[in-house]
Amino acid sequence: MDRLRVLSAHLEPTAARGAANEDGTGVQRRDVRAVEEYEGFPQAQTMVIFPPAVSDVFRFDDLLSAEERGIRNRTRAFMEKEIAPVIADFWERAEFPHHLIPRLATLGLGGATLTGYGCPGQSMLGAAMGVTEVARVDGSISTFFLVHNSLAVLTIGLLGSEEQKRELLPHMAQLQLIGAWGLTEPSNGSDASALTTTARKVDGGWVLNGRKRWIGNATFADVICIWARNTDTKQVNCFIVRKGAKGLRTEKIQNKISLRCVQNADIYLDNCFVADSARLPGVNSFKDTNKVLAISRIMVAWQPVGLAMGVYDMCARYVRERRQFGAPLGAFQLVQERLSRMLGDVQAMFLMAWRLSVLHEQGKMTHEAASMAKAWTTLRGREVVALGRELLGGNGIVADFLVAKAFCDMEAYYTYEGTYDVNVLVAGRGITSSAAFRAPPPRQANAQVQA
Repeated sequence: MDRLRVLSAHLEPTAARGAANEDGTGVQRRDVRAVEEYEGFPQAQTMVIFPPAVSDVFRFDDLLSAEERGIRNRTRAFMEKEIAPVIADFWERAEFPHHLIPRLATLGLGGATLTGYGCPGQSMLGAAMGVTEVARVDGSISTFFLVHNSLAVLTIGLLGSEEQKRELLPHMAQLQLIGAWGLTEPSNGSDASALTTTARKVDGGWVLNGRKRWIGNATFADVICIWARNTDTKQVNCFIVRKGAKGLRTEKIQNKISLRCVQNADIYLDNCFVADSARLPGVNSFKDTNKVLAISRIMVAWQPVGLAMGVYDMCARYVRERRQFGAPLGAFQLVQERLSRMLGDVQAMFLMAWRLSVLHEQGKMTHEAASMAKAWTTLRGREVVALGRELLGGNGIVADFLVAKAFCDMEAYYTYEGTYDVNVLVAGRGITSSAAFRAPPPRQANAQVQA
């Protein structure tokens, strides 16, 4: 019962602040249920009290600056204290904890690597530490930040006009305006450059028509960067579409098994008019789109690092607490082998993502390197969460112990921002100088048919 009192004390600050979800009771209900669940698991704590970080055996902490460690530490503390106790319920209901956005803003992660216009100007590693530590506790909130910072905010910061930057970036850096990024379409996922959404020039602006799919944050975003093909030039342009714009409709994608808190949406653009001032002047072809994707792919490479760290931390604590056959699980050889393999993967994943970030800071990163890192960290991350699921046995399939939730969330990381297959083929192009992701032309039938 002493440990139960510790759990209750840990949860009181969140409940005392009156935090609640859409129905006004979600967080407090989760607090009560967490205590009840813990009574049912006397040998193992759930994620409500998040485990300490124990995965840095090679002292990668020494690779970070004091500022980068500061970002990591404050993000870690916030996520463990304020998000871990409540997030499983939101994940189960496939809802986003909107009421926590003002609290998330206090982390200072909004705007990430951009400088000026109210943005913090973090180093690439500093921004990565924020993304990683958020993912360590919850993959969905990490993706919320990724879409907002590394796609929407970054696009406006790199490619927007001075007026667009001044108007939007200060509010987006404070999470007062939330961004989304509309590139993927129902018929064009990996082949994003073949997008079919159109932008037709008219007096005073543009008319957008088309469909977008899998757009994170889109159901509630204030600002959506829509990529469309200019009907005159046939080149890809980008436009800022505001919430409530006439001709814009979003519809939440239901029944996901991964990143359930992320509000992915189908976007319908039916003669959606935007003014001339909504076009980003820095986008004149798909090459400009790749300027954003090259940087966002770094952050996507870090996300599975954080997710895998959280799973390892949970498992390391669990096998000490859980007893079977009269001994802690951690005393068994097979358990130790799995933990060692998981820890090796986590350390290697961190090192590859760290090196990719340093290469970018030095101006030496290539698209092929970014794709290789993203493909490799998601592949190894998949192994970590699968091994963690095995270690927890039956508890490995319930969200309360983090591992099942992370197991599902890793599937989205493995797939978005370029599937594993596409990313390894981009890396393969760099190795062989031959692009393999264009289908070969169909073979011609013989002009004469043999009798």
